[in-house]
Amino acid sequence: MRHTALLRTVTLIACSLCLLVVVLGAYVRLTAAGLGCPDWPGCYGHLSPSGAAADLQDRANTTLASARPFELGKAWREMLHRYAASTLVALIACVAALTWLWRRERIAPPALALAVLGIVLVQGIFGMLTVTWRLYPLIVTLHLLFGLTTLSLLWWLLLELSRPRAAAIPRPGAALARALAGIGLLILILQIALGGWTSSNYAAIACPDLPTCQGSWWPPADFRAAYALQHGAALDYEGGALSAPARVAIHLTHRIGAMVASAALLLAALIAWLQPQRYVRRAALAVLLMLALQLTLGVSMVLRGFPLWLATAHNAGAALLLLATVWLNYSLQPDRA
Repeated sequence: MRHTALLRTVTLIACSLCLLVVVLGAYVRLTAAGLGCPDWPGCYGHLSPSGAAADLQDRANTTLASARPFELGKAWREMLHRYAASTLVALIACVAALTWLWRRERIAPPALALAVLGIVLVQGIFGMLTVTWRLYPLIVTLHLLFGLTTLSLLWWLLLELSRPRAAAIPRPGAALARALAGIGLLILILQIALGGWTSSNYAAIACPDLPTCQGSWWPPADFRAAYALQHGAALDYEGGALSAPARVAIHLTHRIGAMVASAALLLAALIAWLQPQRYVRRAALAVLLMLALQLTLGVSMVLRGFPLWLATAHNAGAALLLLATVWLNYSLQPDRA
């Protein structure tokens, strides 16, 4: 029991930190600080922005300073994100090591813990490429997706550690609820990918009104350019490299995706709510609450002119909705319901 409690505590800390890293990443992106330190893993060749600032006062060292102006605030935001991400990697390595060390106790699946470690290392590679490729949209989107994959797997591992297995008991309607929850999760992942593509291409403000876009139900939109994975040879992609019609197309697709994802998750949660198990119904309620929160944040963000705090909260809401949907899928597994 002591080993279980210790591993659960470390996993909880890692999961909480991972959520913070995801939100910090969104804040860095939204404040245009992604290239606050245009090298990696340091900042202008230093471990901290303060060291870089002191060094760059000596105008003899202008190699990186001449390439991109140094802004201390942006540099600190970027480096705090890197510090948190590095700490997260260490915590996940600890979780994987403990799970493997105590594998004979069957506290949690060692393969799952090792998978989380592998995913977060891949995530670190994409974090490096995000900087060295100058915010290339495809890399930024993949960086987000791997971050949320890490968060989801940590959350699943925490659920494994927090609830004992039970014998599989057939329940009326359980198979339908499980199928709908799986479909809802898949659609939500696609919608989050669309959200990442919207953000990485700076297309959020392409439609500053709601429910119309630029005063029209269907303004000029270039869908072919919107989803071209290669954007040309720009020096960097901060601020975006696509035309206005392409950004409109991305935004419109994200709005349509939001409606489809909302309908799928609403149906899945309502069907799951009909299940008699309290554990399943709690997960279904969490999905409904997080869905309502995320829709409110999305609508408010547009109506209020995309303030920073709401845009950041919208990213956090997406992560929380994903966790609730993962919980719903977990609760409907045959050996847990």
